[in-house]
Amino acid sequence: MSELRGLANVSYWADDWNAAKDWYSELIGAEPYFLRDGYAEWRLGDDLDELGLIDSRYRPPGRIEQGPGGVVVYWHVDDVHGAFERLLSMGATGHEPPADRGAGFVTATVVDPFGNLFGVMYNPHYVEVKGQ
Repeated sequence: MSELRGLANVSYWADDWNAAKDWYSELIGAEPYFLRDGYAEWRLGDDLDELGLIDSRYRPPGRIEQGPGGVVVYWHVDDVHGAFERLLSMGATGHEPPADRGAGFVTATVVDPFGNLFGVMYNPHYVEVKGQ
């Protein structure tokens, strides 16, 4: 296996792709930089990480729908409590409220209006690496 070089794309699914595209555009504060039928991409954050939004009609067959689950991607934020409240005000549902994990780490997760887990985190290592 070749060396893992970094985050290439985080993808979320949505049954109502157009509504999800609008919701994520509002959350991110920008329209997608790349669009095609049923797929949108944004670049965000200090490293211009890529967030992709995929229409559920393209979901691979055999996936069992059991509600939110699986991997949680945590996006670094400077204010977890504020980010959590903003996400709730935009229609997300609380999944795990802000929690102090010790040593300066704080995390929270919500379920976006389209059924995806979305995490926010204050990570002192991230701040150290970025020199901010």
